[in-house]
Amino acid sequence: MKQFIILTGLVLMSAIMQSQVKLRKELSPLPPMGWMTWNLYGERIDETLIRKVADAMESTGMLAAGYRYLIIDDGWQGGRDKKNNIIADPVKFPSGIKALADYVHAKGLKLGLYSDAAPLTCAGYTASLNFEEQDAKTFASWGIDYLKYDYCNAPEDSNTAKQRYTTMANALTRSGRDIIFGICEWGGRKPWFWASNAGGSLWRTTGDIRDKWKAKPGTDGEGIMDIVAVNGSLDAYAGRGRWNDPDMLVIGLYGAKGPSADLGGIGCNDTEYQSQMSLWSMMAAPLIATNDITAMNETTRRILLNPEVIAINQDAAAIQAKRIRSDAQWEIFLKPLDGGDYALAVLNVADTEQAYKFSTEDIGLSTGFVIRDCWEHRITGKKHAWSGKIAAHETKLFRLIKK
Repeated sequence: MKQFIILTGLVLMSAIMQSQVKLRKELSPLPPMGWMTWNLYGERIDETLIRKVADAMESTGMLAAGYRYLIIDDGWQGGRDKKNNIIADPVKFPSGIKALADYVHAKGLKLGLYSDAAPLTCAGYTASLNFEEQDAKTFASWGIDYLKYDYCNAPEDSNTAKQRYTTMANALTRSGRDIIFGICEWGGRKPWFWASNAGGSLWRTTGDIRDKWKAKPGTDGEGIMDIVAVNGSLDAYAGRGRWNDPDMLVIGLYGAKGPSADLGGIGCNDTEYQSQMSLWSMMAAPLIATNDITAMNETTRRILLNPEVIAINQDAAAIQAKRIRSDAQWEIFLKPLDGGDYALAVLNVADTEQAYKFSTEDIGLSTGFVIRDCWEHRITGKKHAWSGKIAAHETKLFRLIKK
């Protein structure tokens, strides 16, 4: 009888956990889109900046394009009060996070916040270990919609990471508010195998991105291509409500001083920034901008707000593209889309312009497609075939429209 009771309890607990995971997956059925403070501002944040960014997200058309999450990264914390409730820095955020969330929500945006699965965050501020339930309830009471949960100052083993992330995910589920949970342990413990079951809607697959195309041999700091090399092969682990996260967009930073400029982050050219947008959209990655959107040039605006590219990222089929070629010349990705269309990305890896041609038969499809260039916004090529020149580091992005 005792064994039966124990077994029944274990089955019930398993069912509850599965129900919680299913619930959390429904919070982000498509990759989240938004803007985050860290890459440009680091710890130099306050409520005036966040309100200014919220205004810009509305006025520049980013909100209308789908960028809904305004996420405050590390540096907002002011310690704990006498009852151990986490509080915001009273100098940076004198009005409090709740008032800021109300301001953001009034514009139709959602507010994200940051914490860490240890006593202190990466920048040395108060974090959430052993206060998960209390902090989750506080975040919910403030109106938080998204939590980025880092892993600095925590043990390296996978089991501890799984336990700590599951604990916070369950606390968020019990908080009484729908809060997307972003797991950020940088891929070292292969979170694509376990993060969804731990309650994550998305999980970082690599180290922090820097504002550069590619790391030089023997140097630290990952560029766009270093991250594509890892994340591009993880398509089997992504799907509705569970997303591989290759870190933030560096589009429009141009080497600006801030965390993304560390470790060789000297900036990219516009062709390379456009390639990041194409590749992140193909990989069904969260699209989280980090540039100064209050002062975007027209090219940056064109890249970030391209509706045809965003549609590929936000496609209802919720599929990450499969890499079908990877060598010293080309990276090619193919992505099935809802309704029978496909997206095809062709990246010229070389440092010089190259000619390329393809037909839909070459990539295993029939001839019943029309080829549309998503950056030129026009039907191109001869029905089911295309040929042309592709600039160094340029990604041609095509929608193959089923006739």
